[in-house]
Amino acid sequence: MTTGHAPAARAASVRRRMHAAFIVCALLAAARPWAAAAQDIRPLLEKQGRQLSQIQTQTADPAASNGPRSPQPESAAAAMHEPAELTLRDALSLALQRNPELAAFGKERLAAEAAILQAGVLPNPVLEIAADNLGNTRKAEAGERATAIQIGQLIELGGKRMARIRGAAASRDLANWDYEAKRIEILSLVAQRFVDVLTAQRRQVLAGEALALATQVSDAVAKRVQAGKVSPVEETKAQLAQGGAQIELDQARREAISARGTLVALWASHDPRFERAVGDLDKTLPLPAYEQLAGRVRDNPELARWSSEIERRRALVDGEKAKAVPDVTLTAGVTRFSQFDDRAYMIGISVPLPLFDNNRGGILEASRRLDKAADEQRAAQSRVLAALAQAYQRLAAIDKEIQTLRATLLPGAQSAFDAATKGYQLGKFGFLDVLDAQRTLFQTRTQHLRALADYQRGVSEIEHLLGGPLDTPQKNLNGQQIRNQ
Repeated sequence: MTTGHAPAARAASVRRRMHAAFIVCALLAAARPWAAAAQDIRPLLEKQGRQLSQIQTQTADPAASNGPRSPQPESAAAAMHEPAELTLRDALSLALQRNPELAAFGKERLAAEAAILQAGVLPNPVLEIAADNLGNTRKAEAGERATAIQIGQLIELGGKRMARIRGAAASRDLANWDYEAKRIEILSLVAQRFVDVLTAQRRQVLAGEALALATQVSDAVAKRVQAGKVSPVEETKAQLAQGGAQIELDQARREAISARGTLVALWASHDPRFERAVGDLDKTLPLPAYEQLAGRVRDNPELARWSSEIERRRALVDGEKAKAVPDVTLTAGVTRFSQFDDRAYMIGISVPLPLFDNNRGGILEASRRLDKAADEQRAAQSRVLAALAQAYQRLAAIDKEIQTLRATLLPGAQSAFDAATKGYQLGKFGFLDVLDAQRTLFQTRTQHLRALADYQRGVSEIEHLLGGPLDTPQKNLNGQQIRNQ
């Protein structure tokens, strides 16, 4: 009996192997055209695989990446501390490293990279196992049972996978542009708040000088009152002016504290550790011609991103067109009949018939949104150019105001105050003349300080619109630098 069953067992084993080989060969033969088409996107998938490995490395070891990082706690690396004398470069570096909004945009860039990898994956095969007559006792006793094993594979046609990859790649580019736009926005905001700190510090100095002069004038009036040369009423007026100067100094100190806190909040800090901000509010730049600046708005990420947005919408149109091409599902399997101890093989193909739905509406919707993108691009360009024109006119007016203040008003106010003070000491002018000259001097100084701050903010606003520094040298067609006249 043992020797009689051995050939039968070997024959059954051979049949099982032949069955498995038949299923594999059937699937490979049916999927050969799809496999040839997949060769076109294999290099791109391999590239995305390498990028995902880099992303995983960056996520595991942030120090190995030059990209954006998450904000770190106050006790982080010593390289991120606030120096005692904070420069604009220090403030910009701290904000780029620790601003939470920018870090969030950096994470979105990594997510967009991973989405490209997912867009290129193949559909999973489907395994189906079925058994008949499990609950029927009569058929079970008669051996009328059938067990089937099938495997199916969806074959995407029409370029659906390539359209997904193109769309994901364009979305990745958009994420990069959005990150760059947020980076420039943060840099511009840091520059403006740094100017606020410098302005508050300068205003505090001016208020201290005003208090010192008011005290000096009050002492001089007190001496003249003691000598009986003027009425005690003038001493009261001098003391009132001194008290007003003290109030101005206290207010300037409070504004300086507020400006410092607003600045450090940009790098997720709540406790300013720097002692003072170091910068030159008086520095002005030659203002380039408006035409030169208007030609540079293409560097603005809010405009540059539209090329990627249009490419993304083209990919969506191709994806909708690909949906109109039916996908094919290939199946192969084997069924075992226990009653006859025999097997039957099957191979099949299923294709949806696009009789009612050929995705015409989806294609039309995606096409209309592609046309809409061109209009939105022109609208964004017009909006940026209009904002640039307004900012340019404001900056030109402020620049002229600063020149007038420096050339005429500041020297005149200082000369009038010196003459009034000296004349009052000699008895040639009244005390009201001194107060009026003092008020005019510090109003002029305050106006000059406000103009300087507005000028620096205006420069920062234009640089935000340009996406780069205001004084970037322009080059002609020969690569030679164009000098501003």
